[in-house]
Formats: sequence, C-alpha cells, structure tokens
Amino acid sequence: GVYDQKTTLMLSNEPVGQVRFGLSVASFLNSRDTIIRQGLIIATIEVLLTLILLGIAGYLLTQHINSLVNATRRITEGDYSTTVRITARDEIGLLGDHFNQMRETIGKRVRDLNASEKALFAAKERAEVTLLSIGDAVITTDMDSRIENLNPVAQKLTGWTTEEAVGRPLEEVFRISDEFSEEPVENPISRCLHQRRVIKLQNHTVLTDRSGNSYPIEDSAAPIFDRNGKIIGAVLVFHDVSKARHMTRQLKYQASHDALTGLYNRDEFERRMRSALDDAKVDGSEHVLCYLDLDQFKLVNDTCGHIAGDELLRQLGNLLKAKVRDSDILARLGGDEFGLLIMNCPFERARNIVETIRDEIREFQFVWANQSFQIGVSIGVVPVRADSGTLSDMLSAADVICYLAKEQGRNCVRYYEKDDDEHAQRYGEMQWSSRIISALRENRFVLHYQKIVSLDNTNEPLIEAELLVRMLDNDGNIIMPGAFIPAAERYQHMTDIDRWVIRAAFRSPDIMEKSPRIRGFTINISGQSLCADDFLSFVITEIESSGIEPGRVCFEITETTAIANLSRAKEIISELRGKGCLFALDDFGSGLSSFAYLKNLTVDFLKIDGTFIRDIVEDRTDHAMVEAINQVGHAMNIQTIAEFIESAEIKSELFLMGIDYGQGYAIHKPEPLRMA
Repeated sequence: GVYDQKTTLMLSNEPVGQVRFGLSVASFLNSRDTIIRQGLIIATIEVLLTLILLGIAGYLLTQHINSLVNATRRITEGDYSTTVRITARDEIGLLGDHFNQMRETIGKRVRDLNASEKALFAAKERAEVTLLSIGDAVITTDMDSRIENLNPVAQKLTGWTTEEAVGRPLEEVFRISDEFSEEPVENPISRCLHQRRVIKLQNHTVLTDRSGNSYPIEDSAAPIFDRNGKIIGAVLVFHDVSKARHMTRQLKYQASHDALTGLYNRDEFERRMRSALDDAKVDGSEHVLCYLDLDQFKLVNDTCGHIAGDELLRQLGNLLKAKVRDSDILARLGGDEFGLLIMNCPFERARNIVETIRDEIREFQFVWANQSFQIGVSIGVVPVRADSGTLSDMLSAADVICYLAKEQGRNCVRYYEKDDDEHAQRYGEMQWSSRIISALRENRFVLHYQKIVSLDNTNEPLIEAELLVRMLDNDGNIIMPGAFIPAAERYQHMTDIDRWVIRAAFRSPDIMEKSPRIRGFTINISGQSLCADDFLSFVITEIESSGIEPGRVCFEITETTAIANLSRAKEIISELRGKGCLFALDDFGSGLSSFAYLKNLTVDFLKIDGTFIRDIVEDRTDHAMVEAINQVGHAMNIQTIAEFIESAEIKSELFLMGIDYGQGYAIHKPEPLRMA
C-alpha cells in the first residue's frame, strides 16, 4: 500500500528540482476502516433512533385508533356509555368526535328501542293477563275467519282448546243458532270483516259447545286494523247470559203474575183484555169477561188468620185453573177477587162455563185446623164485543155486575143486560168515584156550617155548628153530599174525605182566629175512618199540631156505624174524650137496639134521627119515639139534639118536649165556612 508520485519543479522554465510525494495506502485503509466503523455505528444509532421515533410515532398514532377499536368493541357488546377521549385536533381527533356523536345517537336509539321493547313487552304481558283473566270469552281470527287464539273462557264455553282450534274456520268452533227457531245464525266475524265495523249478535242467540250443550250468549265482533288502516283480522267477544236470561224471565213472570196464586195479575189481565178488545174491533171476534168475588172469604181470614186465607186463595186458584181452557185468561185481581176472560166464546155459550165454575166453588170444602169451610162466589158476566167500549168501560161494567150479584146473595151469577137500571145506578157511582179522586187531588172541597141553638134560649150550647162538606165541580159549582157520598162509601173514599174535613176545619179562620165566629163544632166520622188503624193517631196529631182546644171539637158517629164497630167505637170515643173532645151519636133511633147499645157508649150528645123529627107534629108514633129518646138521654146525663127542624111548629113541639138543642132550615140555613 504506498502510492508515490514525482513532480519536477520548474522555475522560469528551468528545472530546479524535483518534488516527490506519496500516499500510504495503509493509512487510507486504516482511515477507511475507521470511517466504515464510525458509519456503521452512526447508521446503527440512526436505525435505533428511527425505530424508537417510529415506535413513539406509532404509539402516538395508534393509541387513538385503539381507543376507537376498543370503544367499537364495547359498543358491539352493548356498552353504549363508552366515550372516545382524543385530545389531538388532527384527523384522528375529528374522527373521534364523529365517533362519539355516532355513539350518542346509537345509544339514544338503542335506549329508545329498549324502552319501546319493554313497553311492548309490558303491554303484551298486560294484554295476555287481561285476556286470561277477562270474564268474557274472546276469540281472535285472521282475515279468512280462521281462529288464531281463544282465551280460557272461550275454551270453556266452546269446548275447544287453543291448540285444537288454531287454524280452523270459526264456524266449526263457534256454532250459534236462534234460540226459538234453532236455525243457524250468520257468523258475526264474516259480517264485521265485510262491513269493516263492529257487529252485534242478534237477540236470542245460543252457542252449542263441542259436547252439544247450549248456552244463551250475547256478543260483538270487531275488525282489527293495522297502523295503515288495513284489516289484519277480527276479534269476537261473547259471554254466557244464562243467568241474566233466567233472571229476565223471572222478572217478567213476576211482573205479570200474582205471587200468591201463580195466576196472572191485574196489569197483565188488563193488557190481555185490551188485546182482546182490539181483536173484537178488528175481526168481530167475541169474548166473555167474568168478574169473580169470593163469599165467606173474610170469615176464613178472621177465624183462622191470613195464612189460612192465603192457602184458600192458592187452592181456589188451582181449582179455577183446572176448569178453564189454556187459551182463556185467568187472573187474581186483588184480595179475593178474580178475573176470567173466556176467549173466542159467544155470550150465550159462556153461561154453561160460568155456572160450572160457580158450582165447583160451591162444592169446594176448605179444611184448616180441623175446621171445614164452604166458600161461595159472586160472578158478574159481561160480553166483550166490537161495540163494548173501552177497557175501563168493560172493567167497570164487570165490577158493577159482580157487585149486584153479591147483593142478591151467595153463589149468584149476574149477566150484563143493556137496559139494567141497577147497573146504570152503580155505574153512575163508579163515575162519581173517579170525580171524587180528582176533587181530592185538586182540593175541590169546601166546608159549610149550620148552627145548633138552644131551644129554650137559656143555655149557651157547647157546640154551635155542624160542619158540612161540599164538593166543587170543574166549573166551581157546588155538589151536595147526597150526590157523591154514596159513591165515596161504596168505593172507600170516606176516610180521605174525613181527613180533608179535619185538616180544613182546624185551619179555618172562622174557627182558629183569636175571636172565632164558631167556638164549638161537630165533625162527622164515617165507618171507614172508624175502622182505619191509623185514624186515631191522625186525629190526635192534627189536634196537637193545630193547637185547637180539644173541648171545642165534637165528633159525630152514626148509631149504625157505632153498633157495627162497637169495640172500635168504644176505643176511639174513650181515647179522644180522654183528650177533652166531645162525642155525639148521630141518627139515634134508627137502629133496632138503640137503647141496649147506648149504655155501652159514653157520649155527650144524642142527635135524634131526622126521620122522626119531620112528622113529629102529625105522627104520634114519631112523637113518642122522640120523647122516649129524650127521656133516656137525660136519664143518662146525655144532652139531646134534634135535627131537620124545618118549621116553627116542629121547633115549638120539641121545645115543649124538653129537647135541649136543635138545628135545621127553620133555624139556620148552611153557609160557607172561610177556608185557609
């Protein structure tokens, strides 16, 4: 390794010497080796530094990507709370921001989906629980009326399980028919799918289950729509109405039948009567109405009690039922009264039927507690034809004819006759009955008073007047009591009239003012009021509430009424006299045993029957009767009052006889009492 080189030195173009120089290769090689070693070291260091820098740079670059990868993995696993944290503001940072926004959006949607899923699940569970626990049967079908589901109630009523029924046509599982005709009924789901609306099942539908048992049902079918309004199926809801139908029939039966006898009641009888009248007017058919009133029924009630009376009515109801046709209408109208409508029967042919019924009842023996009773019946018979008038006319006529039959005696039948005077009279009383009811309801009664005076003008009477009731018609005209009192007595209105009189009297200014025009007065009490259970308490309440002094009030009871209800009369007289009231025995002398009963009644006055007073001047017998009554009354410390004094001669004769008081047209004509 040495490199030599010679060079001639020139000076002014003249060689002056030589220069020799050389390079040692060994040194170069040594330097080369050194440089190579240094380069290798430097290169190694550079590679290491590069690797380190690359590692650092790779770490810095990949840590965000790893965060994204890990976040993606956790999101995949369902952790939507993961957030990528990138501090760099480069592309990776921007990617991280978008990733976080995406994660938030996905998380919100997933949460919403989870909430919706939970809600749907909860709703599904509620629907399933409701479907299982609902009391109605529910069947769902597809659009082709094939069954998709049955709830337990539907399974029980049809006899099919859901597994067995799914996919089958509805008609195969849900078999329905008409209760009466037994004809199949149209499938309600087919109709609701076709008409796209709720369809209710027709009435009287029965369901026949798989075993052949039938149940009356009520139901409705409705189409099921999706959110776009497209029909996707139908739901049928129905329930067993056996109990409700049975209760309805029972209520209908009870509404139309008498609970005691099982016969029709009055309302149903009148409905059937109205229908028969309509038929008679349309097609000329003839029927016969019979009104039956039992004789001696009160005797059974009073002797053996109401339980025996009820049993008697039941037995007679069965007896009558056995004697009439199925087409005839038999009813208990109330109490011991029955009605019979013989359908499609001429009036003359009905006589045999009615007479047979009367004879059967007459021969019937009712036995109770070792006692035997024979019962009779009074029957009024009226034809039902096209010209018979209204239902009210028919019932009124039958009632009147029956009453006339009863007046003839026991076991009598009376037939309607067009020109029957007695019937006309009784019918007139019935018309008065309705007028009395209207007058009471509309307060169309007034009071008049007639003075009672001392015949010797020496004693001031304890009672100064008798109160007299009058009725007003619709025009305000006065109707005298003789026109309406008989009807009031016949149709049980007297108690209502008596109560009206007492209330009106205790509120009249002429009686209740501080200085009254009338101090003492008499009020008549009818036999019906005397027998009413609550009449005594009513009078006491009115006296106490009005504040009137009891000593100013005198109640009049007719002698015949008192004798007919002796124990009740004694009770009321004793109770009210104990309160301070006075009592007069009216129409005294008309009874056959007047004096015998008088000692059993404690009264303050005897009002002598006017039939004895009218002819007292000419008739010696009447004179003797009045004189005897006056003497007996005075002997018992009872003052006497003579009514119907219509002349001065009668008044003078009564004065000479010693009668205490008198009233009549010769003394004072009745005049109106002021009403409150």
